[in-house]
Amino acid sequence: MMYQNQMVIQFKSKSINESFARAVISSFLAQLDPTIEQLHDIKTAVSEAVTNCIIHGYDSDHNQDVKLFCGYYMEGEKTKIIIEIVDMGKGIEDIEQAKEPLFTTSEDIDRAGLGFTVMESMMDSVSVKSKLGEGTTVTLEIEI
Repeated sequence: MMYQNQMVIQFKSKSINESFARAVISSFLAQLDPTIEQLHDIKTAVSEAVTNCIIHGYDSDHNQDVKLFCGYYMEGEKTKIIIEIVDMGKGIEDIEQAKEPLFTTSEDIDRAGLGFTVMESMMDSVSVKSKLGEGTTVTLEIEI
């Protein structure tokens, strides 16, 4: 596939960078003139995926890297957006279990275990590839 435009950034796995990822994705996609609701959904899904990298992928080790890719292309009358959030962390043992609502591996009682559920409710497609000890890639797709 040939993207009309794309970008890649890499940042440290610090909680403060979750809002940075939201701002970057919002700025990059603003050129497509999405609705406020579409932009909100995309930013929220990216936020959830980045937070998963920081909290679960790296167990809050704030000196690791998270990569954010975004590209888009026209598909008929619609614009197809592909977003990938990648960590090189510990990986997910059981992806299907991790996607279950309320499941979490975090001992933090403030974690609801709804990250994948939120992503899936806001995107047209969410796919997860993971290998233990090598990391996880979350791919978000949406048409606007």
